[in-house]
Amino acid sequence: QVHLVESGGGLVQAGEALRLSCAASGRTFSSYAMGWFRQAPGKEREFVAAVTWRNGITYYTDSVKGRFTISRDNAKNTVYLQMNSLKPEDTAVYYCAARVGLASTALLTMPRVYDYWGQGTQVTVSS
Repeated sequence: QVHLVESGGGLVQAGEALRLSCAASGRTFSSYAMGWFRQAPGKEREFVAAVTWRNGITYYTDSVKGRFTISRDNAKNTVYLQMNSLKPEDTAVYYCAARVGLASTALLTMPRVYDYWGQGTQVTVSS
């Protein structure tokens, strides 16, 4: 089992920044990659970014490239999502997730391939 706890959400104005954290506990050594997803009201959960634990390879959805940065601290078993230049359309509940087995880049963008999920943290960006 892997237990994930997100933090760092809040209310900001457009153009400001937030940093989300996801602390992992339990059998974290068994995880291959961590992902961040978001879900806005009435919309499906969508991929934001992912990072592999061992070598730190990162992946991003196009809409956040250049604004968001995913990183991991292996010693702290924590994954971060630095979000800069936030826009109102970034408003959503943000979830972190853990993928246990190996997966291709394409698979890491799919919510269904992740094995564990956090409870989510709300990010609201006002215009």
